[in-house]
Amino acid sequence: MSADSDAPLNGRQQALLNRVARDGFATIDDLATQFQVTPQTIRRDVNWMADMNFLRRYHGGASVLTSSENTAYAARQEMFLNEKRRIAKCVAADIPDHATLFINLGTTTEEVARALRQHAGLRVITNNLNVANIMADESSDTQVMVAGGAVRARDKGVVGEQAVDFIRMFKVDFGIIGISGIEADGTLRDFDIAEVRVAQAILEQSRTVFLVADHSKFGRAALVRLGHLSQIDALYTDQTPPWMRETLEALPMGVRVAS
Repeated sequence: MSADSDAPLNGRQQALLNRVARDGFATIDDLATQFQVTPQTIRRDVNWMADMNFLRRYHGGASVLTSSENTAYAARQEMFLNEKRRIAKCVAADIPDHATLFINLGTTTEEVARALRQHAGLRVITNNLNVANIMADESSDTQVMVAGGAVRARDKGVVGEQAVDFIRMFKVDFGIIGISGIEADGTLRDFDIAEVRVAQAILEQSRTVFLVADHSKFGRAALVRLGHLSQIDALYTDQTPPWMRETLEALPMGVRVAS
């Protein structure tokens, strides 16, 4: 089965994925002890999740995917969901009514869209059909515009040169972007060059840029360079690792830690 499958994870499998995402690697024996099941049960979970492209299987354990592979969208929707919702609530508190916004691809940005549904008079431009669906609510007066381009079936993202050209037609108050990985020196990385090009256009065309990223994104490997934290006005996260503190303190930006 492909990585684009929307097959759900059960509670143990989701907790297993969160553990591997947090630590980078976990052994079958450690996972069996943590979840109080047999190694055979964990091995079956790992084999299935590797086939679904949620993680990478190794002899005796499981690891995160490589820098050229992203976790399947269905799994990312559930990973660190409470943390993403806290981040989204924090972002929404800093967005005034009647603002203009870009919102790009990502499961965290989708949570931001949900948190913004009670705002009045927003105008939102997005290349994320999930965001458009969330915000185009009958009870809301938010105006939503969707970029044209190729639609990716796996996550309903719109990418390509048409999407980039559309974004460049506008200058908005706030650009809200997600990211796959933040390196120790502040470099921002993602997996898909077409997605990165749209995000770079959002950086250029936003008066203020908010980056939303849960703690699992710090130190995570990804292939394509999007930019640097110095291009961001504020980073919203649920916690910052100690080894990032010096980099974050040196940057001319704000860090909001959602409680």
